[in-house]
Amino acid sequence: MNIKLHKNDLPDDLDLGNLIAVDGEFMGLNIRRDPLCLIQISTGNSDAHIIQLDRNDYKAPNLIKVLKNEKITKIFHYGRADLAFIKYYLKTDTNNILDTKIASKLSRSYSDNHSLKTLIKEFINVDISKQFQNSDFGGELTQAQLKYCANDVIYLHKIHDELNKILVREKRIDLYKQCLKFLKTRVELDLAFFKDDIWAH
Repeated sequence: MNIKLHKNDLPDDLDLGNLIAVDGEFMGLNIRRDPLCLIQISTGNSDAHIIQLDRNDYKAPNLIKVLKNEKITKIFHYGRADLAFIKYYLKTDTNNILDTKIASKLSRSYSDNHSLKTLIKEFINVDISKQFQNSDFGGELTQAQLKYCANDVIYLHKIHDELNKILVREKRIDLYKQCLKFLKTRVELDLAFFKDDIWAH
């Protein structure tokens, strides 16, 4: 696994290709209290670029350019949270999104567990540790924390490919695409504090 830690932003000359996996780490789940600390990106080649953001100003023009780029597809796992934190702190929309959690819920109706750990075990046959899921990402990062962050992105390409095959086979791919179109709206509802299901009676 090739892990690179970047301070504040991605390097100017880094070519990530047109299909990347993306994840974020926060100090908690309250978006207005708990800051966005890290963004990790993988090209799918056992690599992870981990950007430790400057929380004084969140200036990361190279990263923002990648996130905004319509021609670069971004794979998330539960993008709803990541997209909200990115929009709130980096002041940008993220375009051209795929989501393995949504894909899993639509395709793996044989299971009620759609965690990333479960998907990695099922499709990659690797049992990853989530020991550092609730650790402090706001300070100096340990090698164990960096590995944890890398695990959150390096498998997403393969997992999405496998889930996509099931979606096509079960004729649910169009429904998946429609859900992806709604994802940005769901994020806007979250940022406006509409946490409940607005479709409920």
